[in-house]
Amino acid sequence: MEYELLGFNIYAWITMVTVLSIFFVMARTRIPAEVAFLGALTVLLVTGVVTEEEGMAGFGSEPVVVHAAFFVIIGGLIQSGVLYWLTKNVLGDPSSYRYAVFRLMLPTSILAAFLNSVNVVALFIDAVKIWSRKLNIAPSKLLLPLSYAATLGGMCTLLGNSSNLVVAGLYMSETGQSMNLFEPLLPGFILTVIGVFMVVMLQKYIPSRAPAEQSFETTSDYTVELLVPTDNPAVGSSVSEAGLMQVKGGSLVEIVRFDREIIMPVPKDEWILGGDRLIYAGQINEILELKRTHGLAAADHHVWSINDIDTKRKMRTAYVTFGSELIGHSMTESDFEQRNDVVLVAVARQGRRVEGQPREIRLQAGDSLLLECPPKDDEKLEHDNRRNLKFFDSHFVPQIGPKTITSAIILILMFFLSSFHFLPLMATTMLAAGAMMVLKCCRWDNVVKYIEWELLLVLGSTVVFSIAISKTGIADIIAHDVLDLCGSNPYVVMAVMCLLASFVSEFVSDVGSSAVFFPIMYKQALLMGCNPLPFVMALMLSVTISFASPIGSSCHMLIYGPGSFKFTDFARLGIWMHIVLLAVALVIVNLIYPLYI
Repeated sequence: MEYELLGFNIYAWITMVTVLSIFFVMARTRIPAEVAFLGALTVLLVTGVVTEEEGMAGFGSEPVVVHAAFFVIIGGLIQSGVLYWLTKNVLGDPSSYRYAVFRLMLPTSILAAFLNSVNVVALFIDAVKIWSRKLNIAPSKLLLPLSYAATLGGMCTLLGNSSNLVVAGLYMSETGQSMNLFEPLLPGFILTVIGVFMVVMLQKYIPSRAPAEQSFETTSDYTVELLVPTDNPAVGSSVSEAGLMQVKGGSLVEIVRFDREIIMPVPKDEWILGGDRLIYAGQINEILELKRTHGLAAADHHVWSINDIDTKRKMRTAYVTFGSELIGHSMTESDFEQRNDVVLVAVARQGRRVEGQPREIRLQAGDSLLLECPPKDDEKLEHDNRRNLKFFDSHFVPQIGPKTITSAIILILMFFLSSFHFLPLMATTMLAAGAMMVLKCCRWDNVVKYIEWELLLVLGSTVVFSIAISKTGIADIIAHDVLDLCGSNPYVVMAVMCLLASFVSEFVSDVGSSAVFFPIMYKQALLMGCNPLPFVMALMLSVTISFASPIGSSCHMLIYGPGSFKFTDFARLGIWMHIVLLAVALVIVNLIYPLYI
């Protein structure tokens, strides 16, 4: 006889502890999401909670395949210039801030429904920051509406948010019925209209934060060049032996030789030659003491600037992402600079430069970094470090031409075929991705660069967790317990579960939250003799209504650094957005979808 505790067998307890551990790890540690999810999946496989076939089934499910194909489609739209054309032409020249917010949120929400909310925010950040300078307002005043608009617009289609696809895929597994691509369009559209109206009317709750770039506009504010005289005693010694590597107030980031040779990063055993220009970053007034203590001279001119004409180096701005391995550490404690051939020159936090030696500063999520980088291999640098840093100074400008039109037509046909059920969503996205490559809208050698493998691993794992929750009887038991507690009123049950799911989503992945709550809500609907569809749609919308914290949405995480936000900035308007939109969502869903069929 199988041992049970509180009604749950050993496999159910393993599943619950494993799933709760994921939420704890994601909320309290910097372990990457895909590592946490794969670790949990390993536990379920090793303990026999799920079989190998069930474990592999998640990675071949509709959400994973559709996302993989859509990444290729997005790559084609980027390389062919479609998205560049959109970002260039959708923004106008508004006469007031209120009109600017409306002008930004309307096209953003529309594009997010078709191109996925995260992709749209990533594409628009640079354009919005340039736009804010033209309007003479803080970037944060536009970046927050950008993120909110993309999140709202993403509710309108299955492709708009990753959690939408997860819920749709799980629904198809349970019922055998495929959702229409535009199934959530009507409730999503109503919520988007209300959300945009709230942002426009409650703009006073949007904080004004100084952009980090203000700290990086003049390199002479945080860099200094000192010349090594030919008769200096340090000539012939290494920079470490001469005490010129790590100095009071800063650090040596570069040496410029008399023959224009650039040494960057500077190794500790690099020899000092007469005539070398030593470039330091940090507290300039303290670094200048080297002239007195080490016999250095002031350089006759400052040749190092952001727009340096020398082709051997360039300056780039990046932001520390949530979950980055750099958080809590300084550059001197890691080999990040050596691995990537870069040097940290300055750090800004919440719009202000952080005083002190840059390489000794312990970094935080959202910190803005000014890095000196090689001029080539920009794409490799960004790709290799996308887990740790997000670069927002890319100057890639695609060529607008016939392929632009071709890729746009492919996208339109994909939506047409899926919307009218000529082909399933999985088939249409795979067909569109293949067309992008065959017609050379997306280069074969660049396809892999656009695929977010980490997200695919998370999506595949969440599907397996949902299977485990159903298989072990957790969904049945919790569904019965909630019904005993709340009664058999379907409206009350739906409201309680959606409130809990939306709250969890503010602190962990909306994808994970949707996978955990789906089998429970689906089982509740069946137990009450109700149509499962309204419960499923309510869950799909509620997990996306995450506006009160920066970690509640990938869109919010993207703007956190560029907008120089504080963690609490999102709550000022986000709490009101969360409460109002969740209440409206529950009402709309029950008006559109019948509870009983």
